Amino acid sequence: MTVPGSPVSPGASKMSSVPWKRLELAALCAYAVVFYSAMVQRSLRLARDYSGKLYGLRAGSIPGRLNDSSDAQWRNFRGNLPILTVVMAAFLIVANGLRYGCSLKGRGASLVWLILSLIYLCYLHGACVGFILVIAGVNYAIVKLFARYKYCTGIIWSFNLAMLTLNRVYEGYSFSLFGQQLAFLDNYRGTFRWHICFNFVVLRMISFGCDYCWTLSSSHFDHKKHMQKCEVCYSGKTCYFALQEKGLSVDKYTFLTYLCYLTYAPLYIAGPVVSYNAFAAQLDVPQKNYSVGQICCYGLRWILNFLLIEVMTHFFHYNAFVVSRLWRQLTPFEIFIISYGVLFFMWLKFFLIWRYFRFWSLVGGVETPENMPRCINNCPDLESFWKSWHASFNRWLVRYVYIPLGGSRRKLISVWIVFTFVAVWHDLEWKLISWAWLTCLFFVPEIVIKSFSNNFQVISEGYYWPPLQFICLLSSFRFSEPLAW
Repeated sequence: MTVPGSPVSPGASKMSSVPWKRLELAALCAYAVVFYSAMVQRSLRLARDYSGKLYGLRAGSIPGRLNDSSDAQWRNFRGNLPILTVVMAAFLIVANGLRYGCSLKGRGASLVWLILSLIYLCYLHGACVGFILVIAGVNYAIVKLFARYKYCTGIIWSFNLAMLTLNRVYEGYSFSLFGQQLAFLDNYRGTFRWHICFNFVVLRMISFGCDYCWTLSSSHFDHKKHMQKCEVCYSGKTCYFALQEKGLSVDKYTFLTYLCYLTYAPLYIAGPVVSYNAFAAQLDVPQKNYSVGQICCYGLRWILNFLLIEVMTHFFHYNAFVVSRLWRQLTPFEIFIISYGVLFFMWLKFFLIWRYFRFWSLVGGVETPENMPRCINNCPDLESFWKSWHASFNRWLVRYVYIPLGGSRRKLISVWIVFTFVAVWHDLEWKLISWAWLTCLFFVPEIVIKSFSNNFQVISEGYYWPPLQFICLLSSFRFSEPLAW
C-alpha cells in the first residue's frame, strides 16, 4: 500500500523513464524527417517560382544557381573575407612571431598588439581613430581619478552612455565641428564608420573601469571552491570564468594594456566580448585550454559551416523573400517556412562571423567566450534562447548590469533595465526600444512560471502532505535561480 505523499523508489522511477525517453527520441526523429523533407521541398519550389521577382539575387559560385545576397551584413563580410583573411594571417605571423620568438609578455606583448591594431584601425577609420583615442583617454582618466570613490561605477556608466548617445546623434562627428582648419580631415574617414564599431569599445571601457574599481575594493572570488566544481580548473588549467573573476594586481591596469584591450584587432569589429581581467591575464600566459589540434578542428568546422550557408543561400532564398516583401502573396504555411528559414539564416550568419573572429583570437593566444554555443533549434524558451544568442554579451550583461542591480533578488525589475540598455546599445531607435519592452512582456511571465515551478519542485521533494505543500509554496515563493540572458 502506498501512502499519499510517500517517495517512489528512485530505481523504479529511472527504469520507467527510459522507455519513455526512447519513444520521445523516436518521435522527434520521425517528426524531424517529415518536417524538414516538407520544408526543403517547399523551399525549393518557392525559390524556383519567384526567382524573377526577388531582390538581391546575384550570380553565385554554384553553376546555374543565383546567390541570395540581400542581407547587407553577410554580403559585406563574405565580400571582404579574402582581404580580411590576408590581414588575419599578417597579424598573426608578426604578433606570434615576435611574442614567441622574443618571449614577449605583458607590456611587450601589449605594445606589439597595440601597434598592429592601430595600423588596422587606421585602415578602417582613417583620421577618425583620433576620436577613439580621445574618448578612451578621457575614460581612463575618469577611472583613475574616481576609482576609490563609492559612486565610481555610476560615473563610468554615465560617461559611457553619454558617449554612446552623442556618437549616434552626431553620426560620428564631423571634424569641421571642431574648427574649419580640421575640416580637411573629413576626406580621410576610412572605409568603415568608426561610431558603429565603437559600441563594442564602450563595453570594454565599462569593463576596464568596473574591474579596476572592484579590484581596489575587494575580491570575493573563492578559487578553491570554484576548482571543486570546474573540470577545467581542476585539471590544472584556468577556465575563462576564473580569469574573469580573479582580480589582477593594480599594476596590470596600465594605459598601454588598456589601449591594447580596446583596439585588439581580432575582436575589434564584432567581438566576442571579453572582460578586461580575462584579456590582461592572457597577455602574460597565452590560453592553454585549446590545443593546436583543437584549434585546427575549430577552423575546419568553420569551413564546413561556411559551405553550408553557401548551399543555403544558393538554393533557399529566404532573406530575399523578406526584402522583396513577397511573403504577402504566400500561404500561412509558406510564411512559416520563410520565417523559420530567415531565423536559421540569421543564426548561421552570426555563427560564422563571430566564430571567424574567435578563431583569429584563439590562434593569437586569447580565449574568449563562444557567442553561439547551441543551435536555435535547441532553445525551448526565451531564457535559453538569449543565453545562447550572443552569449559573450550575455556574460557581460550578467557581470556588469544584472548582478550590480541586485541579481535574482530584483529579477523582475532588472529585466527591463537590461533589455532597454541592449536596445540603446544597438541603436537609438524607438522600434528597438519597443522590441526590448515587448520582449520583457513575454519574458516576465516565463520568469514567474519558472520560479513558481522550481519552488514547487523543491517543496515536493520534501514529501509533505499535499495541502501543506501548497501552503509552503505560497509562503516561500521567491526567484531563486539567477537569470541567464
